[in-house]
Amino acid sequence: MKHNVRKTAIVTGASSGIGKGIAIVLAREGYDLSTVYRSNDDGIHDLRKIILDQYGCRLHAVKGDLAEPCFVERYAREAIEVLGKVDLLVNNAGAGYAAKLIEMKSEDMLPFINVDFVAPILMMKTVGRHMLENGIKGSLINITSTRAERAYPHDSLYGGMKAALQRASQSIAIELAMNGIRVNNVAPGATEIERGSDEFYDKLGQKIPLRRVGKPKDIGEAVNWLASDAASYITGVILKIDGGLILPGMPETEDETTKYYGWRPVN
Repeated sequence: MKHNVRKTAIVTGASSGIGKGIAIVLAREGYDLSTVYRSNDDGIHDLRKIILDQYGCRLHAVKGDLAEPCFVERYAREAIEVLGKVDLLVNNAGAGYAAKLIEMKSEDMLPFINVDFVAPILMMKTVGRHMLENGIKGSLINITSTRAERAYPHDSLYGGMKAALQRASQSIAIELAMNGIRVNNVAPGATEIERGSDEFYDKLGQKIPLRRVGKPKDIGEAVNWLASDAASYITGVILKIDGGLILPGMPETEDETTKYYGWRPVN
């Protein structure tokens, strides 16, 4: 297939939230896009209208479950074929998992681990190979979390997988660096998504040093910059986009007193 002249990107999980914000920023910058999503058809319809009507870019969207490793690689190959080439991969899709250690169930854990760790690795494997074979000096970016750095109760699996992805990406960055392929991580803190209320975000924002929660566009701008020539000498980094959230500890704790500022007793 003949290569496109436009920039191209895969952004997993772009039907809502952070992924949608990233996709919109990249479309503004002229990227044709591919995404994979699990169920949010309305979100994809809305995203397609924005990308096409406002920016004149293409959106290739596939519905599927990233908990299935065979599907992950199949999707990645399809996205590469449809786009013609891939300049940028953004592993954004993820699943939350909050549970006490003694109540965890293996049947719940394994699909989550596949989505949050195995799928991003497989996407980097397939897209990385494509870049190597075609001499593309591209960029692989993982959306992780400040929870990879700061421990929270009932967060051993989610925070642990985000930390694992960051560490794995550093090894991958070394492997691909001599071919001009950069691998980086963007770690959001508290970020506004469609499911939250204005009251919740206003209250939370007052506990963050910059006095607001993040917006999906904030993450998109960071991704766009890391993928650009302006960041061409940067690889293997973890860029926190959190308004200073974790500098003092855990400012989003539910405890309103200063007694347990940064943490609270856990049952």
